[in-house]
Amino acid sequence: MKIGIFAKTFAGERPGPVLSAAKAAGYDCVQFNFACCGLPPMPDSLDEAVLEDISVARQTSGVEISALSATYNMIHPDKAVRAEGLVRLGVAIRAAADLGIPLVTLCTGTRDADNQWRHHPDNQTEEAWRDLIKEMGRAATLAEAHGVSLGIEPEQANVIRDAHDAARLFAAVPSDRLKIVLDPANLFEKASMEEARAIVAAAIDALGPRIAMAHAKDRDADGEFVTAGRGVVDFPDMFRRLKAVGFDGPVVTHGLSEAEAPEVSDFLRSLAV
Repeated sequence: MKIGIFAKTFAGERPGPVLSAAKAAGYDCVQFNFACCGLPPMPDSLDEAVLEDISVARQTSGVEISALSATYNMIHPDKAVRAEGLVRLGVAIRAAADLGIPLVTLCTGTRDADNQWRHHPDNQTEEAWRDLIKEMGRAATLAEAHGVSLGIEPEQANVIRDAHDAARLFAAVPSDRLKIVLDPANLFEKASMEEARAIVAAAIDALGPRIAMAHAKDRDADGEFVTAGRGVVDFPDMFRRLKAVGFDGPVVTHGLSEAEAPEVSDFLRSLAV
């Protein structure tokens, strides 16, 4: 396994210094965000100079870019907002293909019009589900055309909440370009360590062959997000189970400060051996 981190953990608007900081903190790879180029996370277009800057930074730092963040609200209640997001996703997918980045990460969305990470009661309606299937089908077509995979992250606030929802999506959109980003802390809201362990284990068992990336984020006993290793997620058990299903991809941490990054790198690397 490769140990990675969200690139935007590190301050900077040029990819060179950002990737060098990730390397210095002990990381092999990053999940990249165009904010690290001084751009919006989902830009309308990209100059060749931006792609060249990213490519040079990757080469000089020795840090692999394992994924590119391209999250927009795939079931936003306004169809025009969804259409705009899909166009920008196309820009990100083409950039990933040009740069040889294998995975573009998504947000399956919420009916909340203001915050794509906030739960809305209409997320579980059949109408929301139909909108997601249409949008994901379009996204899969773009990914297939460019040889890039899409990372879907089950998230309590979004329409794809858990392993069951993800399996249902795979059945409805039969594309081998759809993969899973497994974030253990997003599979529950509040749980004991024993409950969290069982939830994560069941998700790995159900989704193992589809997991392209794991995230390393944690929750405390009150349900608040905390730095990996400081909450109820049993990361040693998670790593053992990922290895058992043949996963050997990137494990990417986020939700931490730049100052915490070296300590978390050491913690995760001790589990990956």
